[in-house]
Amino acid sequence: MAAADSRTVAKLLREYGQRTALRGGNPYRAKAYSRAADSLAALAVPLHVLIEEDRLTEIPGVGDAIADIITKLHRTGSHPSLEKLRKEIPEGVLELLTVPGLRPDKVLRLYKDLGISSLAELETAARQDRIKKAKGLGAALQAKILQNLAIAKSGEGHFHLHRAAALLEHGKVSLQNARPDLKHVTFAGDFRRGCELVADLALVAEAQSAEDGQTADAGGLRVHLTDRKHFGAALLHATGSAEHIAQLRMLAERKGMKLDTNGLRKGRRLISANERDIYDALGLPFIEPELREGRGEIERASKGKLPTLVTDQDLRGILHCHTDASDGTETIETMAKATLKRGFEYFGVADHSKSAHYAGGLSLEQIEEQHREADRLNKKFGKEFRILKGIESDILADGSLDYPDDVLESFDFVVASIHGRFKLDRKAQTERLLRAIADPHTTIIGHMTGRQLQRRPGYEIDVEKVLRSCAKHDVAVEINAHPWRLDLDWRWHQAALEFGCMMSINPDAHSIAELDHMHWGVEMARKGGVPADRVLNAMPLVDITRYLRQRRRPFARAA
Repeated sequence: MAAADSRTVAKLLREYGQRTALRGGNPYRAKAYSRAADSLAALAVPLHVLIEEDRLTEIPGVGDAIADIITKLHRTGSHPSLEKLRKEIPEGVLELLTVPGLRPDKVLRLYKDLGISSLAELETAARQDRIKKAKGLGAALQAKILQNLAIAKSGEGHFHLHRAAALLEHGKVSLQNARPDLKHVTFAGDFRRGCELVADLALVAEAQSAEDGQTADAGGLRVHLTDRKHFGAALLHATGSAEHIAQLRMLAERKGMKLDTNGLRKGRRLISANERDIYDALGLPFIEPELREGRGEIERASKGKLPTLVTDQDLRGILHCHTDASDGTETIETMAKATLKRGFEYFGVADHSKSAHYAGGLSLEQIEEQHREADRLNKKFGKEFRILKGIESDILADGSLDYPDDVLESFDFVVASIHGRFKLDRKAQTERLLRAIADPHTTIIGHMTGRQLQRRPGYEIDVEKVLRSCAKHDVAVEINAHPWRLDLDWRWHQAALEFGCMMSINPDAHSIAELDHMHWGVEMARKGGVPADRVLNAMPLVDITRYLRQRRRPFARAA
C-alpha cells in the first residue's frame, strides 16, 4: 500500500491518543499523542522527507517513542497497538471525547451503560433525560453535555492562539529550512487577523518566480507561494477575511478598478506588490489585519476614523498576576523580577481572596505578610520599578466583595471576579456584577463573562448594562490575556469604548512563562479597535500610581 501522508498519520495518531485515554492509565501519554498530531498537521515539508532524514524528533512534541509510532503509521497505515485498541471500542465513541468536560471515564460509562456511540446519540439521550437517571452520571453531567455539545460542534479543528503560534512558527522554520530560496515567509489567515480561535494555518512566501498560487500540504498548513510582484495581493487574500475582501472588491468596482488574487488592476496598471499600495489606490489608509472582519472598518477608514491601535510596546506594566501565596508557582520577588526583566515599570500582584479556598486564597495574616514583602522589595527596586499591592477578590453571590472595607482599603487596586455560582439567571448574575462594580474599592472587573474557549461558554449577563456601569463608576474592563479566556470578547470592545470605559490588558499569570500572555491580550484589544490611551496599564508608573492614589482618597478621608 502507498505510504500515509502527514494528514492521515496525524488523524491516526490522534485516534491512538483518544483510544489510549479511554483505556485509562497515564493521561499525559494520550495528551502527548494529541499534541504531536497537531504538530503533524502543520508540517511545511513532506512527512516522508523527515522520516528519511531521521528528523522526526525536530517536530514539537515528538520524542523517540512517538517518532517510532509515526514511522510505522506512515509506512503501514496502522500500528499493532492501535489495531488492538480498535477491537475494544467502536470508532463513534471517540466523538464523545470532543465534548468539553466529558472525561474518558464518563465516556466509557455512557457507552457501556447506555450504549451511546456518537454525538447524535449523546444529544438524543441528554434531551430524553436518560443520562441524569443513570447511576454515576446524573443531572449535572447531563446539563453540562447539553451546554457543551455546541462547543464540540463549532470548535473542531480550531487552535487556541498560543498553540497556533507555535505550530505556525514551526511550519515557518521548516519551510525556510526546506526552501532557503523563499523570502518574506509571513503568517496569514485568521491568525494574522488575531482571531481568538484559529482554524486557518496559513503562510505566504515570496518565490523567485510565480508558482502555483496556493499549495496545501496534506497536513493542513496552507502555503501560498507567489513572486515579489504579486506578494501584496497574495498576502491580502490569504489574510482575509472573506467579507473584508468582498467589500474591498465592491469598492474597487465602484472606482472603476478590479481586485482579485493577482492584484488591483487600474486600467493597464497592476498594483499587487504591497498591501499598503492596494489600500492607497482604493483611497484608504492601511487597515490593520486585526480589523479586517467586514464590520464597518472600510467605511471608517474612508472617513479617517480608524484608531491607532495599542501595541505591545505601549504597555508599561502588568496587573492581575498570581504568586505561590495562592495558586501561582513563583514567589512575588521572582515574578516581579521577571516582569522588570521584560521591560515593564510595575508588577501588580493580585492573588486569590479568602473564599477561593480551592486556589489558596489569602487569609488576613497572609495579606499582611505579602504587603510587608512588597514594601521590602520596593525599597530595593527604587523609583524605576514598583510592586503594586492588589487582590483578585471573589465577587460573592450577593455581589459583595470578599473582605471587609478596612482590608480592601489596604490594597493599591482590586480586581473583582466571579469564580462560582455560574448558573445564576441573567438578571441575578447581572445584578451581582453591578453591585461589585458600584463598590468603591473595585478597580477592575476581571474576566467579565467567565468564558473559557472550547471549554465552557460564559455565564449569562447583560453585557451592555455592565459596561455602562463600569464607565459610570470608573471601573476598568479587563481584557484577560490568557489564551483560554480572552475575555472580554473583542466584539464588545467598541461598545465599551463608546460608553467611556477604560480597558486593562492583564495576563492572569500564574507563572513566569504566563507573563508573556500579555501579547494575546494586545491582539484582542487591537481586534476590538482599542487605542493605547484607553488602556489602564499603558500608563507609566508615575501616572498609574497617581491614578490609583486618587481613587483611594475617599477611603482615607472616611478613615
